[in-house]
Amino acid sequence: MAKQHLASAATMFPGSTETPVERLARVALRIAVIVPCHNEEAAVAGVVNGFRAALPSADVYVYDNASTDRTAEIAAEAGAIVRHEPRKGKGNAVRRAFADVDADIYLLVDGDGTYDASAAPLMLETLVGERLDFVNTARRHENAAAYRPGHATGNRLLTGTVARLFQSDVRDMLSGYKALSRRFVKSFPLVSSGFELETEMMVHALELGMPMRELEAPYRERPANSASKLRTYRDGARILMTIFKLVESERPFAFFAVISALFAALSLGFGLPVVTEFLATGLVERFPTAFLAGFLGMLSVFSLFAGLILDQTRRMRHELKRLFYLGLTPRG
Repeated sequence: MAKQHLASAATMFPGSTETPVERLARVALRIAVIVPCHNEEAAVAGVVNGFRAALPSADVYVYDNASTDRTAEIAAEAGAIVRHEPRKGKGNAVRRAFADVDADIYLLVDGDGTYDASAAPLMLETLVGERLDFVNTARRHENAAAYRPGHATGNRLLTGTVARLFQSDVRDMLSGYKALSRRFVKSFPLVSSGFELETEMMVHALELGMPMRELEAPYRERPANSASKLRTYRDGARILMTIFKLVESERPFAFFAVISALFAALSLGFGLPVVTEFLATGLVERFPTAFLAGFLGMLSVFSLFAGLILDQTRRMRHELKRLFYLGLTPRG
């Protein structure tokens, strides 16, 4: 798959025998590699060295996220620009980086040494050559230890949920390896504090209809003495809750229509026996049940109208976000 993408990327510069690195250098855009890190002293030097070699013209920023080991010191020795974010959470580190760093192209990558730096030139060339705002890199793993089955299953479920809700064909939404345009970064109101940020980024791109593409790159096992910060059940639940909140905010009519239907079904379930009894006897003997059925019916109507109102608000908010995004003219 990588060879196929390499061949297609070469057609962006017909007749050129230059490598992707040479072509990127000729375009002369400012490239920032953003590496959020928390206690990655065993891996960060290899990550910094790998991306400095793969992208000689790029600035490599390591955002030390409240590490208690020598992550910051080792990253600085390897040649990275080290900055600090004291609030724990990958989302906090990335939000700080997106606010602080001004570049034309951003490459976001985890600091655990699992992503292949040699794929970066193709990712950036694809972003620039096809005038995209978002390039997601799906993980191709050959070692079960690199990508545990539980994580792979959870990723498929969560990615599939977002794909169905937002009509996307992305296969690896939770990958931490992405190339982003300045227009994406400066229009992205990142809210998440943790690993939910990948979900938020994907939905932001899908909702604004940004030009995007997904490539594929190898995914390796962590180096020795390096431990994953991902907690399968806790972070999976947080990502699922993020999807739930995004559906509420981005698909409010569908969200509240489902709630309205549930209230309507309960109202009918409690109310029909009361109505049947009233038609047969002319009496309402179960008044509390009748009151409950009427209250549930009112909640059903209110939910439906709430969905309609919030959907109109979402449309206006979406138009404003789209206009702001379009107002950020990409350089180069």
